[in-house]
Amino acid sequence: MKKHIRRQYRKAKYIFYKETLIDFREHFWTFVGSFLGIGIIGFLNSKYFTAYENLFLIGSFGASSVLIYGLINSPLAQPRNVIGGHVVSALVGVTIYKLIPGELWLSSALSVSLSIVFMQITKTLHPPGGATALIANLSSPKIQALGYMYVLSPVLSGVIILVLVAILCNNATSHRSYPKNKEWYKIWKRRYRKSI
Repeated sequence: MKKHIRRQYRKAKYIFYKETLIDFREHFWTFVGSFLGIGIIGFLNSKYFTAYENLFLIGSFGASSVLIYGLINSPLAQPRNVIGGHVVSALVGVTIYKLIPGELWLSSALSVSLSIVFMQITKTLHPPGGATALIANLSSPKIQALGYMYVLSPVLSGVIILVLVAILCNNATSHRSYPKNKEWYKIWKRRYRKSI
């Protein structure tokens, strides 16, 4: 019995040790990527809008940053999911808000639920997309007044900035690789070489 308990203790200690190891390179590049991604969007926001408008900075970008800079190998953090999930959700959120503007509880619930279903259908599931749909309904009147422009800016322009920074920062060292599946790069390279 003591032998079994001791073995289980050693196993638990080893697993705990492995799970709590600190990889400073990983944390450094996570910090750099998220700082640059959100920083660039915030800088553009501060240059072109007043501090109270905050049209470029939406809350779902923070959650996307956790995925694309911190969990870079997750299927939910890949560029197709990030860009597609946000755009699909923004379209759903704006459409539902336009159809049901008076009932906030109903438009919010429908926006989030339908955005999840449409992300599943289009295979672009990205959890922060649900927040993007919700923001289209619950945000300031300035964002609601944007209508479908909300899809292009801040959503599409913002996620493109986040993904470009993620590609640069996550590939800056040999121990990180983003996106996980680089088939798109191989296809583009073949097409580009044929055109030359």
